[in-house]
Amino acid sequence: MAVAETDARSAWLGAMPRVTKMAALLLLTGLLLVMCLVSLRVGSIGITNDDALNAIFDYSPESYEQTVVRSLRLPRTVIGMGVGAALAVAGAAMQAATRNPLAGPSILGVNSGAAFGVVTAVFFAQITDPLYFVWFAFAGGLATSALVYGIGSVGPGGASPVKLALAGVIVSALLGSWLTALLLLDQQTLDVVRFWLVGSLAGRDLDVFYNVLPFFAIGIVGTMLIGHQLNILSMGEDTARSLGMQTGRMRLLVAVLVVLLAGASVAVAGPIGFVGLAVPHMVRSLSGPDYRWVLAYSLVVGPLLLLSADVAGRIVAKPSEVQVGIITAVVGAPFLIAIARRRRIAEL
Repeated sequence: MAVAETDARSAWLGAMPRVTKMAALLLLTGLLLVMCLVSLRVGSIGITNDDALNAIFDYSPESYEQTVVRSLRLPRTVIGMGVGAALAVAGAAMQAATRNPLAGPSILGVNSGAAFGVVTAVFFAQITDPLYFVWFAFAGGLATSALVYGIGSVGPGGASPVKLALAGVIVSALLGSWLTALLLLDQQTLDVVRFWLVGSLAGRDLDVFYNVLPFFAIGIVGTMLIGHQLNILSMGEDTARSLGMQTGRMRLLVAVLVVLLAGASVAVAGPIGFVGLAVPHMVRSLSGPDYRWVLAYSLVVGPLLLLSADVAGRIVAKPSEVQVGIITAVVGAPFLIAIARRRRIAEL
């Protein structure tokens, strides 16, 4: 009965007028703008609305409050918007391409692989400039995602959701052990990456963000353009092929776009989990099953969720703060358990 009710609700949401969906999307965009302002204001030092806005539109170097906003809070807000959007869109694309409701950059090992690539490069090549992290993050994320899919495809039934999730957990655990060994062996590597590995928006420079911005743009725009194809892929292998789609090429394209988005996100902010997993499930309650709308909503809700978690981390331990990667993990773990317990997922 529960499954039938869920199917009926999804069908009703899919039939909602475009005007209603657009209105909800605009409302969420307004909430995102409000959260951006809150992100500029909240911290160890209180900032007024006037100082926060003047720091952007009418900056005065003599104002200490505006300098704090301009040099510290504006970069982490901009980076939070980019990373949140990238992870949410990547998660939605992965769930469609694999037909796996547990798919996400963190669950399937892309984040762990990207972190593995960066730490290995720091340890062996003594690379300390974050501007170069992105290339090793891409390489590690791509290799790990291919390994997880290969392991999950072994045996009868191919790459089922449960097998892919288990493969992702196993590979992530192995890479985590490797990272721990490297960090214990070399104090310098630990000093370079210890704050980055937690997953944080603080202390990041906009120059790093500008360097990965093209990858964010290519990944997000490319994924948005294939929303219709993702709808077909989500129907299943046989249906997609009967409609003339070359599923192998399309999944390869999705994999490349996901690695661009996840690799760039990890390079800037470190491995932040659960955003890519949780957001697509959250937005389907408004967007329905159409991935063209799921992606559009994810593009807004991802930054909204990540900035909210970042602000919460500043509040709970004030005047210090809790890194955003810890907040998303604390919130995301119960969410993952709730998703995994659904009867509908168990039957996929």
